[in-house]
Amino acid sequence: MTEIVREFVGLPSPVAGRAGAGGHPCQGIYHRPAGRRPVAAFVATHYNVDFSEHYLASYMAERGFGFLGWNTRFRGNEANFLLDHALAEIGVGVRWLRERAGVDQIVLLGNSGGGSLMAAYQSQAVEPSIRPAAGMRPLPAIEGLPPADRFIALAAHSGRPEVLTAWLDPSVTDESDPLSADPELDPFNPGNGPPFSGEFQVRYRAAQRARNERITDWALAQLDALSQTRARDRLFTLSRTWADLRMIDPSIEPSDRRPNWCYLGDPVRANYGVFGIGTVSTLRTWLSMWSLRTSQCTAAPHLARITLPSLVIHATADACVYESDARALYDALAAKDKTLEFIKADHYLQEPDGSREQAADLIASWVR
Repeated sequence: MTEIVREFVGLPSPVAGRAGAGGHPCQGIYHRPAGRRPVAAFVATHYNVDFSEHYLASYMAERGFGFLGWNTRFRGNEANFLLDHALAEIGVGVRWLRERAGVDQIVLLGNSGGGSLMAAYQSQAVEPSIRPAAGMRPLPAIEGLPPADRFIALAAHSGRPEVLTAWLDPSVTDESDPLSADPELDPFNPGNGPPFSGEFQVRYRAAQRARNERITDWALAQLDALSQTRARDRLFTLSRTWADLRMIDPSIEPSDRRPNWCYLGDPVRANYGVFGIGTVSTLRTWLSMWSLRTSQCTAAPHLARITLPSLVIHATADACVYESDARALYDALAAKDKTLEFIKADHYLQEPDGSREQAADLIASWVR
């Protein structure tokens, strides 16, 4: 068994100061095999999930690679997320790998929601295009980000606004009432399915997009109204975000996934619970991360600027990422050298036993 060294890395941010309690804004753990400097290392970051102890870190270190599980200051702080600030702080980790860890080849690992985030990082590094959120100043720190050498999307979503919209319950008739529901659009009304007819699916998807657009209209109007007050932003909540028809009806995009299941278990219980994506946002965070109209967290435009050798891995038993997502990512990549692979596993590669080893072997072989 290879001995693994785990090094805590805490670094300043070009955007935010060090916390009064002592913590650095940018933090992570660097995993590497003991006694040698890896030539290649992975860096993995998510919008808000703590990736410092990412499940693949030790597996890749055992195979001779470095692995920096890296967090921006938005770890556990999704409600205040700003894309340009996050990219600047990912750049801090990438520079550390090159300048301090002595890594020659850097592999961006875009896992789960991090797929579109790491795509946005590489896109900004090679062809700057990120704009600040409404009412915010441009951020000089995102100019001249150090690019990576390889790109991997693992069990990755198509982007934050896409995944939220695909999961939104469009039957909500009153955003202030989490129990409000139009029975004609209610996915848990047995009269609608499952199975869900093609006509219902089309109407349902259009209503999901319409709900996203209504929230964007409201957020923009709220920002405009606040411009004449002492406040610059406000928090708001979002209910019912576990209602993708594919979670309920396994006949839509059949796969190895468990039927009538999502990441939080039974979709109806999850949908009416208090845990989910986008449940709390500021107005600017909605516009920066979740809005179909204004967010720059959609993967496709960024993937179109990625020409690095790229690997897309789809877990076929994933409850909430589907083969169409993986194929969309693969098709959007501008890389001529790109590969699409499939493994039979759930989203976190926990089942069946050996899935993480299989993924690590696949990734290591491809990088080499």
